[in-house]
Amino acid sequence: MSGRPPYQLVARYAIVFLVVAAITALVQSTPAQDTSAQSKPAFAPDKMETILYGVAYYPEYMPYDRLERDVELMQKAGITVVRVGESTWSTWEPRDGDFQFAWMQRILDRLHAAGIKAILGTPTYSIPSWLYKEHPEIVVTHDGTAPPLTDPYAPTYPSSKTPGYYGPRQNYDFLNPYFRQHAERVIRAIVSHFKDHPAVIGYQLDNETFPTGVPTPYMNSAFLERLKQKYKTPKTINKVWGLVYWGQLVDSWDDLPPRNGILNPGYKLEWENFQHDVVTDYLAWQAKIVDQYKRSEQFITQDFSGGAHTNLDQWAIAGNLDIVAENPYFETQQRLDARTIWLSGDLGRSLKHTNYLVTETNAQTIGWDSRTQYPQYPGQLRLVVYTHLAAGANMVEYWHWHSLHYGQETYWKGVLSHDLEPNRTYAEVSRVAIELKKLGPQLVDLKKENKVAILFSADSANALSYMPVSDHVNYMAVLKQMYDALYDLNVEPDFVQAGDQNLARYRVLLFPPLYSASDRVLQEISDYVKNGGQVVMAFKSGFTNEYSTVRDAMAPGPLRAAAGFHYQEFTNLAKPEQLTPDPYSAGDQNKGSVWEEFLIPETAQVLASFDDPYWHFPAITRNQYGKGALTYEGTFLTDTLQREVIRDVVRRAGLAGPDQNLPSVVKVRHGRNAQAKLLHYYLNFSGEEQTVSYPYGHGLDLLTNTYVVKGQTLKLKPWDLAIVAEQ
Repeated sequence: MSGRPPYQLVARYAIVFLVVAAITALVQSTPAQDTSAQSKPAFAPDKMETILYGVAYYPEYMPYDRLERDVELMQKAGITVVRVGESTWSTWEPRDGDFQFAWMQRILDRLHAAGIKAILGTPTYSIPSWLYKEHPEIVVTHDGTAPPLTDPYAPTYPSSKTPGYYGPRQNYDFLNPYFRQHAERVIRAIVSHFKDHPAVIGYQLDNETFPTGVPTPYMNSAFLERLKQKYKTPKTINKVWGLVYWGQLVDSWDDLPPRNGILNPGYKLEWENFQHDVVTDYLAWQAKIVDQYKRSEQFITQDFSGGAHTNLDQWAIAGNLDIVAENPYFETQQRLDARTIWLSGDLGRSLKHTNYLVTETNAQTIGWDSRTQYPQYPGQLRLVVYTHLAAGANMVEYWHWHSLHYGQETYWKGVLSHDLEPNRTYAEVSRVAIELKKLGPQLVDLKKENKVAILFSADSANALSYMPVSDHVNYMAVLKQMYDALYDLNVEPDFVQAGDQNLARYRVLLFPPLYSASDRVLQEISDYVKNGGQVVMAFKSGFTNEYSTVRDAMAPGPLRAAAGFHYQEFTNLAKPEQLTPDPYSAGDQNKGSVWEEFLIPETAQVLASFDDPYWHFPAITRNQYGKGALTYEGTFLTDTLQREVIRDVVRRAGLAGPDQNLPSVVKVRHGRNAQAKLLHYYLNFSGEEQTVSYPYGHGLDLLTNTYVVKGQTLKLKPWDLAIVAEQ
């Protein structure tokens, strides 16, 4: 079919969001259909037998047929799992309705013969050219040009632009009925064909799926239906969004303008959350299809690109998965540390409070061009594998096995270089594989009982971006600063979302600017403090409600009692300003910048104020409220000062210990393995040998098989580690 979609299909997909809740409920509540010959136990993401170690593998990309050679090299290296098939729709279906399975059958058969497991991907994130030719309206964006490098180590990528042209991946209208029709057909064809293949242990839905935000006719229709169901009448959105401003009142639903050009913050926030739900629904829809065919011991996953995302509801997506997957990439050479690796891992682990998979991470160099080619030093690849495991990963896969000879990711190199021969990276992968074959059963399913968490609010991040306080300081900048402070202090965090009903399991909560939140959420936070919790909260918190509408109560609104102050005014700061006194001994870093709220204490203790003849207002306060305390930052602190504020709160919560006294380049992480033994990972992120005093129970260094006693000095070689299992 071609041309404009018939009205019946438009109407059907215009109401797609009426069934989102029902689909999600079905995915979460309906047991997996067992289509195998024998009934097997359902997949349990925290009951894996060993660490899986592998690569993404695309023999269809190779310049010549070398399946036998590749599998031989994988087998020799100790690879145990590969990811296949997720980006090659046009190979699966080269022509409309002409499905080809023999190529993948050969791959899976050969992998199985070698004892290598496979994760089979659904291929819908890159549509075939024939589908574009039939329905060019499916594609919605195209790539611009990559911006200049501001940091020579940080790759840059072209931004998406509209209207759409064929070429980029992830370039489709999620609600286009022709896209959905063909996507469902190819997913069903693939999964039903390979559901019983013994090599396949799980399915990956799409790849790093994210919304385009493009207001297509289908999107606009579905958004309108959403508003009708949620708000019932236009009168409600007129009120909660303040559409009386600039005379934009909506008298009937037919009068609602499309997203293009909208400036109203409430409308923009609702649209953003709608986009979140579009992606959640799309992945839930895929999961439901796959679940109809998969065996009970197989899993369904989806891989998030690294970090916390403001354009997705990662918690909602995770609810439709058996296990979460992450794709954490990192800086290398002298810049190698665990910050971005653990940020992704801690977030992924928190989404379902269980272990997670790493489906992509650096093998050699990365980047969409050759401007950021920095191969890892010897030993760094091995160190990073254990860094992933220390956060709770049950699998580590590289993107990818081989380096590409063409395409956009020519310089995103795999384990093998462009010559496709064993190399230094292959040798290090082989060394790691030997260790994991021996130690994997002791390292898998690492469990944590963290007592510190960061509350993540995509609504606050997005709402604050509509009314930014700075061009360089935003919600994510403060979140990263708080996370980095915990990293520097060797304190392991979880992530929670606004409205979490189990905040009491944590002793300390950190809040980047909670700019947009309902009264109920703010009351839950106040109750958390009252019941004994310790909070560190950044500026701008409590300022708007869940609709991004400023409260008409004295700031900080419902947080006033717990915070112990109020304020009516604020100012930007053109340059950093000194604070006084210096209670955290931050020295020349005892400063605030960007933003200052004119805090007027009521019950709060003033810890530091601005040293300014006009605006001598508190910058940091602490209020004892019930059994707990809330420390508030009415300005953007320096990194050093932020770290010391958090150090003090961690100490007050009774969570400080020997981990905070380690050398800055030595990181430690803890957990209990499947045999209930406590594991302590000590990792040296430097090119110099480091020594640490081991303060925990007697144990065995699993990597060297040597006994370690409490108080003993551990020597960590450059880019090396020790894993002590208490006996």
